[in-house]
Amino acid sequence: MELKEKVLLALDEIRPFLAADGGDISLVSIEDEKVVTVQLQGACAGCSVNQMTLKSGVEMTIKKHAPQIEEVINLAL
Repeated sequence: MELKEKVLLALDEIRPFLAADGGDISLVSIEDEKVVTVQLQGACAGCSVNQMTLKSGVEMTIKKHAPQIEEVINLAL
């Protein structure tokens, strides 16, 4: 399975939790096979705890599926 597929699988795993709060997430890019850029959408985009969600939820889940990823960044709207 290629890296992009692993990252998308991770996003699919966390999407229901974001949807429960009226949000979503999309993959923007993967750079140097180390840094993933995502975009939080809907209610998650303006949420005050989105950095916590990004680091503890999104980044942790992506690293579980793709351990070579070093950082996950949210592309702000």
